[in-house]
Amino acid sequence: MDFEKLQEIKQKYLAEINFRKNADGSQVDYKYDIMVCGGTGCRSCKSKSIEEKLIEVIKSKNLERDIKVHGVGCFGLCVNGPVILIYPQDAMYIKVSIDDVEEIIDKLIGGELVERLLPEENGKKITKKNELQFCKKQKYIARNNAEFMSLDNMLGDYIALEGYSALYKVITTMKPEEVIKIIKDSGLRGRGGAGFSTGQKWEYTKVVDAPQKYVICNADEGDPGAFMDRSIIEGNPHAIVEAMAIAGYAIGASKGFVYLRAEYPLAGERLQKAIDEANEKGLLGDNIFETSFSFKLEIKYGAGAFVCGEETALMRSIEGNRGEPTLKPPYPAEKGLFGCPTVINNVETLANVAQIINNGASWFNSIGTQDSKGTKVFALTGKIKNSGLIELPMGTTIREIIYDIGGGIPNGKKFKAVQMGGPSGGCIPAEYLDTPIDYKSLSELGSMMGSGGMIVVDEDSCMVDLARFFLQFTVDESCGKCTPCRIGNKRILEILTNITEGRATLEDLDKLEDLCHYVKEDSLCGLGQTSPNPVLSTLKYFRDEYIEHIVNHKCRAGVCKALTSYVIMDKCIGCSACSRVCPVGAISGELKKKFRIDKEKCVGCGRCYNTCRFGAIAKE
Repeated sequence: MDFEKLQEIKQKYLAEINFRKNADGSQVDYKYDIMVCGGTGCRSCKSKSIEEKLIEVIKSKNLERDIKVHGVGCFGLCVNGPVILIYPQDAMYIKVSIDDVEEIIDKLIGGELVERLLPEENGKKITKKNELQFCKKQKYIARNNAEFMSLDNMLGDYIALEGYSALYKVITTMKPEEVIKIIKDSGLRGRGGAGFSTGQKWEYTKVVDAPQKYVICNADEGDPGAFMDRSIIEGNPHAIVEAMAIAGYAIGASKGFVYLRAEYPLAGERLQKAIDEANEKGLLGDNIFETSFSFKLEIKYGAGAFVCGEETALMRSIEGNRGEPTLKPPYPAEKGLFGCPTVINNVETLANVAQIINNGASWFNSIGTQDSKGTKVFALTGKIKNSGLIELPMGTTIREIIYDIGGGIPNGKKFKAVQMGGPSGGCIPAEYLDTPIDYKSLSELGSMMGSGGMIVVDEDSCMVDLARFFLQFTVDESCGKCTPCRIGNKRILEILTNITEGRATLEDLDKLEDLCHYVKEDSLCGLGQTSPNPVLSTLKYFRDEYIEHIVNHKCRAGVCKALTSYVIMDKCIGCSACSRVCPVGAISGELKKKFRIDKEKCVGCGRCYNTCRFGAIAKE
C-alpha cells in the first residue's frame, strides 16, 4: 500500500467514526452515534445483545439514517457495565439492560437523555462523560481512541485516526538510528515490570550483527486482577501491529510474534483480524509501502503459566520448549528467540510507540515526571467504588487515584493499603497516600510499578492473609527450576500459613525475613527475585498484625478463620436467620429471643455474621 492509498482510506472512513463531519467539512447525514462497550467485562454482561437490540429497534423505527450503532473498545468504568456512550451529547449510560433499549431510542429521537441511566456523583446526575471524576484526571495515550473505533471497521477507523502514518513516516523518511533516538529521547520505559528504557533495549539489539532478528510482544498478562493489556488489544489491536513493525524496522527484524494468553479469546480474535487486515492491505508482509522493508507477524498462544511472562521463559515457550527461565547473560538482545537477537516489549509499551513517532519525543517527554515519562495504565480493583481501567500521567498521587478517580472506599470503610505490582509488588499503607506514582517513588517504598495491577484493601482485610495469598500464587506458578524459588517460597508459605492458623512463634518472624531475603538474592529469574515483596512490605508496614496473630492468636480483620470467633450480642431479636445459614448447626435458640453460638461446633465460616441484618453478631 502506498501513502496515497492510506490517505484515501482515511478520507473514506473519517465520517464513519462519530466526529460528525465529512472530509470536506460538511455535516454527516446522521444525527447520533451510540457506542457500545465491547470489552470482555461488558460482553460478559450481555453488551453484544444490547448492541444487536439497538440495531433492531433502530431498523424497526426506520431510523438507520439518523442513528448509528458501533461496538467499540473498553471505556474503563467496568464496575458499571454494560456501558454505552451517546454522541454528540457525550453522555455515558451505565448498567444498561436490553429492557432499556426502546426508551433510549425514543428519548434520543427527541434529543433527550434517559436520566436514570446516567452515573451519579454527590447526589447529582452527570450528563457529560468528561465531567465524571473518574474521567477528569485521566489522559489517554496507550488507550487513545478506543471508544471511537468500531470493532466492525477496525482498520478503516484506525487509519482515519492517523493509524499507520507513523509506520509510513518511519520506513520512508527515517533511518533506523533516528527511530531509536526518538524513542530514547521520549523517555519511554517498559510498562511490563522493571521499567527499562525502551529505546536502549532497541539500540542494544540493533547493533548486534545477525542475519535474523525478532520482535516479540509480551501479552502474557498473568497478575491477579490485571487486565490492562487485554483491554488495549481488544480495543485497538492495530496499534500493536503498527508498533511491532516500527520496532522491526528500527532493529532490523523481519519477523514478529505476539505471545498471548490463551485465556484471552476476544483479544486473540481481534488481534488476528487486525493482522489479517494489515496483511491484506500490504501494511504487513513483503515490501511494505513499496519499500525494501518486510515484516511478518503471527500470534503464539501461551497456556497460562505465570512464569512465561519472564522473557527468557517466554522465548523458550515460543520455541516449543518447557517455559523455564535461563541465566542472563546472554540477554535477548544478544541471543534470544531461536538464538537470534530479540526485542521484547509488553503491550502497553508498544501502544505508545506510534504516537511518539507522530507527535515527537518532546511531546511525550513533557508528560509525567523527570524520572517517569508519559502515562501509565492501571487495573484498579478491590475495595474501591469505581473499579476498572484507568490511564494517568505519571506523578499522579495514590490519593488522587483512590479518592478522586476511584471514588473512595465503599460502605464507609477506611482505606488500609494498596497492593501494586501484583505478586511481584508490595503493599503501600495509608500514610503514603500522597506518594506520586512513578518508578522511583514506588521502589523506595518497597513496591514496584509492575504491569499495572492496583488492588485496594480496606480495614476488613488481613495483611498477613494477603501476603499468604500472593505467596500461594507464586508457589503454584513457580516453574521449579531453581531451588531458592521452588523450596524457599514453599517454606515462606508454610510459615505464613502457621501464622494465620495460630501455630507460629515470634522466632518464625525472623526466619520469615531471612528466607525472603535469601529468595530475593538467589533466585534465577524475576519471578523468584520479586516474590517475597508482598511479605517484606507487609512486615515493614503491618508488623503489628503479624505479632497480634502470633502472640494474641487474633486476626483483627476476622479473615483468618482459625483465629476468629463470633458472638451474638444482646441486640439479637431472635429472627433465626443466622441459625438457618449455619452449615454445622452451631447456632441455636428460640424465635424472638437471643440466639447463641456453640464455640466448640463453630468453624468460623462467618456466614452468620454476613447474614445478620441487625448487626447483632460481632467478631472476637
